[in-house]
Amino acid sequence: MIQQHPQGLASDPPPPPEGTPPTVRGPLAPPTNRRLGPRPLPLHLGWLATTWATSSLALASWNAGSLTWKPALGPRAAAWIEAAAAVDRDRLLTAVEHAGRARLGRFMAGVLAYRRHPYRRTVGDVPVLWRQGATQLLVFGDDLAVTAPVLLLVPSLINRAYVLDLSERRSFCRWLASQGVRVLLVDWGTPTDVELGFNLADVVCGPLEGALDAALDAYGGPIGVGGYCMGGLLALGLASRRARDIAHTVMLATPYDFHADAEQACRLQAAVPFLLPWIDRIGFLPTDGLQALFAGLDPSLVITKFVALSRLAADSATAEAFVALEDWINDGVPLAGPVARTCLAEWYGANAVARGGWRIAGRPVRAAALGHIPSLVMVPEGDRIVPPASAKALAAAWPGAQLMPIPLGHIGMITSARARTQVWQPVANWCHARA
Repeated sequence: MIQQHPQGLASDPPPPPEGTPPTVRGPLAPPTNRRLGPRPLPLHLGWLATTWATSSLALASWNAGSLTWKPALGPRAAAWIEAAAAVDRDRLLTAVEHAGRARLGRFMAGVLAYRRHPYRRTVGDVPVLWRQGATQLLVFGDDLAVTAPVLLLVPSLINRAYVLDLSERRSFCRWLASQGVRVLLVDWGTPTDVELGFNLADVVCGPLEGALDAALDAYGGPIGVGGYCMGGLLALGLASRRARDIAHTVMLATPYDFHADAEQACRLQAAVPFLLPWIDRIGFLPTDGLQALFAGLDPSLVITKFVALSRLAADSATAEAFVALEDWINDGVPLAGPVARTCLAEWYGANAVARGGWRIAGRPVRAAALGHIPSLVMVPEGDRIVPPASAKALAAAWPGAQLMPIPLGHIGMITSARARTQVWQPVANWCHARA
């Protein structure tokens, strides 16, 4: 069923003739041409080169006793200083130089191994229940009984939806369907020129509510709604507007208190004054800008990952899994300018979500008002993108919410080998218990 945006903003094709079967296709796959990752490559090379170039200077400060260490590194730093004092200074400088050169070489070898890897994502097609603009509603478990529990799953706007359907073997959506849960995945697609002008109210009141209506028309209600990362906040906004249509929620790595981690908050807030004029000028936040923001949370992470890849056999399962995930990470989409402004200025800057100041079409979005909706809040304790304290604040604010800490990372909670037992199975159990 093809539907128009309620405000008439999207130019969709006319509806098909009555009785036309739903179009069948899978979520958007990564491009099949040359890989560009890790994005933005010049930034990662710059960080690596700067670290290499400044290591000798840092060593001189170290020897002079003037280098400042993070408190957590204190005990190890003392041992390093003692060991360095027993080594000839020139030999140590030479070793540092060689180590920097070797690390750069390993990183570039990892980048080349990634770009040349033969893997390309191929998954079976799934039915499309509904479309509006660039957004599609994909059905996993279309052949399940009409009584099967339904979970409307909302991903982030800044990454493609197929992280939840990464491959035939590592698909959260396909696995849930195999366990009797019908999953309706919101695939945002690539925003059109019109959608690049959307604010969050346009997103929630437009395609997201449209997806909910399509689900209710097809399967009845109320239904479960889940959200991953930023998608959890979109699901929260939807629940604030359509509580009577929502039976329960599943919140996966969903931020709530954006100031819970003071160090991360300060780092991101420092970038806001530089980013907002740029976003206002071009009208959106491009993929490389988003990737640079995330990389800034841990500048060494990408370098460490690709150095590790350089040591793997190209035909190993580990290398293929790495490439599959990196293809998704680097296959981002631009974020609409008004949405980006809200995220940076209101969410991160003013902490409007936790303080009750975030509104959708004039209506406050407050977890405290949703105590009548059962909620499972899953928090990955190794998350570097959404600080665990930020996600746990959602459970604290939502009356009666069930908090479930997970010993995994932000992406690992969806795609890792342990995700099936740590996350997927508990979500399936939760959905069946509330069917």
